[in-house]
Amino acid sequence: MNARTLLVICCTLVALGTVAQPNPERPDLCQGAYFTEAAGADALHSFAKTYHDKASWETRAAMIRKGIRDGMNLSVKPNFAPLKPIRHSLQKLNGYTVENVAFESLPGFFVTGNVYRPLKIAGKTAGILCTHGHGADQNNRLMAYTQQRCATLARMGAVVFAYDMIGYGDSKQCDHKIPQALKLQTLNSLRALDFLTSLPDVDTERIGMTGESGGGTQTFLLTALDSRIKVSAPVVMVSAHFFGGCVCESGMPIHKRPTYQTSNVEIAALTAPRPLLLVSDGKDWTKNTPNVEFPYIHTIYGYYGAKDKVQNVHLPTEGHDYGPSKREAAYRFLAKYLKLDLNNVLKDGKIDESPNTVLAPTTLQAFNADHPRPASAVVGDDAVMALLK
Repeated sequence: MNARTLLVICCTLVALGTVAQPNPERPDLCQGAYFTEAAGADALHSFAKTYHDKASWETRAAMIRKGIRDGMNLSVKPNFAPLKPIRHSLQKLNGYTVENVAFESLPGFFVTGNVYRPLKIAGKTAGILCTHGHGADQNNRLMAYTQQRCATLARMGAVVFAYDMIGYGDSKQCDHKIPQALKLQTLNSLRALDFLTSLPDVDTERIGMTGESGGGTQTFLLTALDSRIKVSAPVVMVSAHFFGGCVCESGMPIHKRPTYQTSNVEIAALTAPRPLLLVSDGKDWTKNTPNVEFPYIHTIYGYYGAKDKVQNVHLPTEGHDYGPSKREAAYRFLAKYLKLDLNNVLKDGKIDESPNTVLAPTTLQAFNADHPRPASAVVGDDAVMALLK
């Protein structure tokens, strides 16, 4: 069984093996398959009755954004550490470079990842954040499919930052499923965006974000909260009935507040009128996207006169992954709206990833024997949780 197959199986099991009904111990949470498919669609009809035009939608949108922050207890001005990136092991490859990076988000907690760059940059170019979902060996940032995505985007002309979920890759200061994983990962995403936009060769008006599964959740959440994300492409995640199968997605009350209920469909719709791509498939909770989730979001984009800026690529015979056809959809969408050069990665009119070099995971580690994790790092679930108070 290859790594990609393991990833697909693991992502699906993580999601489907969680709460499928309301949790009596936490009635404020919407987790896993909280709704049936029919109930999820009915909920959207109910939500739609609360607005009827751009002004009334924006009133609801502001309420949902505030609810996300309140549900995570997320300060408008978090106690971020200064950006002092640790950078090493720059490698020049075929049309791009890759460098290992770490920096603090909260004092004592390090975000770990890799920066991919075009080999030649003339002036400023687009920047893209790449997140990942739950995988078999917790090395998703280091796996071939993530490397292919980041390398191809760099060859198209973007500066790409791929970073770990907590508990994955080099981010081993705490377990992945700490109670406030959703808050910590959102803080890390905010700081990753700060890092990306601080790079001198990045055009801050051309910032995109994409990720699959749990990384899709991170994508639409950060896009909802931060207008610096100009183009968003959450893959195999936006669903009317499924709320995320891990504590890092639905372990805090961001969907059900004392005065209202929402779902990930409306959170994704907070992207409007910025370009949004929904990539869905026929073998997971996104199987209804063409008929349920996409029309709902399309209507909201219509209030802005921007229906052409939201797109759904549906792959009915495929499953839960970020495989080649899903990557191709993202490449074409991101190229269009971030002004990247798709021709750099085309061969006979098709996406060609063969020039990319898939490196050994150890080569891409931010922390290793020569570059150890700083002694100032806070380690242990309780210690990391204390940072979030």
